[in-house]
Amino acid sequence: MLEEILVAAAAVGSAGVVYLGAAARVVKQYERGVVLRLGRLRDQVRAPGFTLIIPFVDRLHKVNMQIVTMPVPAQEGITRDNVTVRVDAVVYFKVVDAASALIKVEDYKFAVSQMAQTSLRSIIGKSELDDLLSDREKLNQGLELMIDSPAVGWGVQVDRVEIKDVSLPETMKRSMARQAEADRERRARVINADAEYQASKKLAEAAQQMEDTPTALQLRLLQTIVAVAAEKNSTLVLPFPVELLRFLERSPHAVAHPQGQSRPDLARPDETASLTQEPGSSPDPDATEPPRPTPGLGDAP
Repeated sequence: MLEEILVAAAAVGSAGVVYLGAAARVVKQYERGVVLRLGRLRDQVRAPGFTLIIPFVDRLHKVNMQIVTMPVPAQEGITRDNVTVRVDAVVYFKVVDAASALIKVEDYKFAVSQMAQTSLRSIIGKSELDDLLSDREKLNQGLELMIDSPAVGWGVQVDRVEIKDVSLPETMKRSMARQAEADRERRARVINADAEYQASKKLAEAAQQMEDTPTALQLRLLQTIVAVAAEKNSTLVLPFPVELLRFLERSPHAVAHPQGQSRPDLARPDETASLTQEPGSSPDPDATEPPRPTPGLGDAP
């Protein structure tokens, strides 16, 4: 009798161990467990940790709640300004409702991938080439909104969408390179012309200053001679300026006539003539003599 009891207890224990092994499940920290009992969804989603289900009745589906990084294959399209481009992107999303991601869509990853490709094609057709190259942040936000709108019903939330690369045709690359080169050439010419204009204004001011002070021109000439002579490897041909002759001509008169006295070389022509005429000399031969009286008929000859 005792042996039969022990055998029955051992059988029950073995059955319990088998049942426990079939019913025991472990849900990881980044997962959630969705239970289907006889094909019907259970309202309670199993949290991470150890959990039990009814063998052969319940089926536990584990849904990953981590952020998924999904590359979007390069899509070829025509922009609004009729340029053919190839654009690829990357989508970051995660599951926020495990039951909806399992029940409402067959494969949420494939669904998000297809939605990202179609949305990327739509963005290419609505945008211009300059926007794809420079204003990517705005396009990323629009693309994220287009993908996230239908994904909300699938229990999926799109965190971020980034456009990775924009491939242009070779002809368009050459055209853009020529445009950039022409623009830089234009700016270089404008800067050079502005420099010439400023230099001409400074030269005009310097010329006006030298005109008011002729000595400055001579000093500048001497400085130029000194600068050229410092090389000692060239022959200098120096024209003798007329202004220097005038300066040397005026120097002795400036010493002979101190300040406050009149300078003969600066006097007027009529005054110079009156000063140089000696006393007792005859007046100008070209001057007209006073008329003589005409003798009458009765006068002696």
